[in-house]
Amino acid sequence: MRLEILGCSGGVGGERRTMALALEQHVLIDAGSGVGDLSLERMAAIEHVFLTHSHLDHTAFLPLLCDATLDLRDGPLTVHALPETIATLKECMFNFKLWLDYSVLPSPDKPYIVFEPVAIGQTVRIGACGITPLPAKHAVPAVGYRLDSGSASVVYSGDTTLCDAFWEALDVMESLTCLIIESTFLNRNAEGARISGHMTPELLATALRRLRCNVAIYIAHMEPGKEAETMREIDEVADTFRPVMLKRGDVLEF
Repeated sequence: MRLEILGCSGGVGGERRTMALALEQHVLIDAGSGVGDLSLERMAAIEHVFLTHSHLDHTAFLPLLCDATLDLRDGPLTVHALPETIATLKECMFNFKLWLDYSVLPSPDKPYIVFEPVAIGQTVRIGACGITPLPAKHAVPAVGYRLDSGSASVVYSGDTTLCDAFWEALDVMESLTCLIIESTFLNRNAEGARISGHMTPELLATALRRLRCNVAIYIAHMEPGKEAETMREIDEVADTFRPVMLKRGDVLEF
């Protein structure tokens, strides 16, 4: 399986794009501003979007993706998310005020978007890949995702602070080879991280000590302009782990 990093920043500016990961040609994990760099042909090939939560840096390009490809699709775009996330999108985004409600247009029987609720631990199979929602702890209801090719697994945390259930799920994954984990705030902003449900390098170090296997670790969702300082703080506390900064354009194969 091939996972292309379209965006992995906690914000925008210059070359930064917010969270969006392309799994093969037909699946997106989150729909941040990284989606906007895809060609129309690649956008039209996307059949499924899995959302970690409702925040705009992970969802803002979902309506734009739909709008750009309405006449290029043979069927609806299926959006997989927690029931709470779906409810927020329908109330605040697809509400005929911020954007048209493509879940009922052009008709309720043949909409442009079909919402499919996910549940933690229940795997959705898309082709050869199993996609499993994992527990997360954020300011709003959220999940991470396990992407399982059958021989190896990549885990993407989405946005989360320390969450025991997330690390317990990783403990029993025999095929885990790669972890994409957020570390949004610097240590000096521990209170901001607590309020908003994000990681700091110190929290990340505490969490990584839970890992029982040696896996590749990629850091995502850092504050714009503070990436180098964040990585220095992570390096100081990472012990035997050697996390690296995830970059837009990276491709992970598993």
